[in-house]
Amino acid sequence: MIKAIFFDLNGTLIDILTNENDDNVFRMTANFLSYHKISISPEKVRNLYFELNRAQRAASNEEFPEFDIQRIFEYIIMQHSTEKISKEACLRLAACTSKVFRAATRYKLELYPGVQQVLEQLVNKYILAAVSDGQTLWAKPEMCASGLEKYFQTVIVSGDYGFRKPDERMFTTALEKYALSPGETIYVGNDMYRDIYGAGRLGMKTIFFKSNQGDHKSRGIEPDYIIYNFNELPAAISFIESRCS
Repeated sequence: MIKAIFFDLNGTLIDILTNENDDNVFRMTANFLSYHKISISPEKVRNLYFELNRAQRAASNEEFPEFDIQRIFEYIIMQHSTEKISKEACLRLAACTSKVFRAATRYKLELYPGVQQVLEQLVNKYILAAVSDGQTLWAKPEMCASGLEKYFQTVIVSGDYGFRKPDERMFTTALEKYALSPGETIYVGNDMYRDIYGAGRLGMKTIFFKSNQGDHKSRGIEPDYIIYNFNELPAAISFIESRCS
């Protein structure tokens, strides 16, 4: 019996477009920091952002390491503040700067057609949880901005853990929260490796949404169902349930 549906966020529910290579991103971030007595050039922000991102991942012992955006900006702020700043103030400013940075990178944020209508059908029948790679400082506000937060009892984001999908702990964390077995859960995602392989190797049922994003190449574990339009999801769930009964 299927009791829960877990979802990836970006590329599955949210059609998002970002660009971290745009020079304007780093100009806007440096300008914002200058209002808080942090003296740093856009070029230096760019260099440090990518250097610290790589360094965090390289220093991790995880097989699939995730970075921490707030730690990156904490370092930048502490190293370039023109006056003494407390740890608490640094943490607050780093969190705010992380959001400014993300806002500057973002060009598109909207739900795929049919997402809201389908979730309305599912929310009173199943446990719904989001299990997604990303940064909580970005993911949760973006869920709110797109109207998704009311549908999910649990939101698990890789940035809080230091590892990302297909690490099995991304999925088992949600399973354990509700004392669910993998066979009682369907995972819906748009990436054949991170989502379908990651969840499928645990024994979870999987639905692949072939959206405009993600890795579409088969990675050895085939999804239980493929949808090309989000409105097809209820039929996919019914098909899987019929085979579980």
